[in-house]
Amino acid sequence: MSEVKRYFISGIGTDVGKTIVSAVLVEALKADYWKPIQAGDLNYSDKDKVRRLVLNELSVFHPNVYALKTPVSPHDAAKRDGIQIELENIQVPQTSNHLVIEGAGGLLVPVNDKDMVADLIKPFNSELILVINNYLGSINHTLLSLAYIRSNDIPLKGVIICGEPYTEGEDLILSYSGVRLLGRIPWMADLNEKEISRLAEQFKFLAND
Repeated sequence: MSEVKRYFISGIGTDVGKTIVSAVLVEALKADYWKPIQAGDLNYSDKDKVRRLVLNELSVFHPNVYALKTPVSPHDAAKRDGIQIELENIQVPQTSNHLVIEGAGGLLVPVNDKDMVADLIKPFNSELILVINNYLGSINHTLLSLAYIRSNDIPLKGVIICGEPYTEGEDLILSYSGVRLLGRIPWMADLNEKEISRLAEQFKFLAND
């Protein structure tokens, strides 16, 4: 087997397509899936969504370390549940498989009073894949995220553009930042496991890249 890869999936904001990208990459790599912090939607979590969309039978879906009741920032959701999120309690699950790790929201979403989602990436020995979605303000959000990544020496694999295309904005982001475009995932009205499997073909290179 090739070297085991750990990819941490974060976005330029909330609801930009991280879970869809995670499902595609899990299928492409036949990787395990893990979302260490889930805030809200516990009856049908992101882990449940990804599991429904993945066809292969090799992937293992690891439990959340923190499953919080309220769909707000993890630091706030934890306080409402009467607990404190501690990074040392979040240990990467034991697996010999590739691992796709889905973050909560964007890079600077707080998980407690001192730590951000971005602070999980290096301790997990993972490479960041940043998900971009085109909307008013997304150029600014993307370039700010990339500036933070670089200033903090976060290992960045590249970006995936998810949703409707916006050529002018995408071209500017790629040329200005020099970031690597790993692929595109279009908006889909009917999201199902066959579409995820089809989209996964373009990302299989990440197993050996």
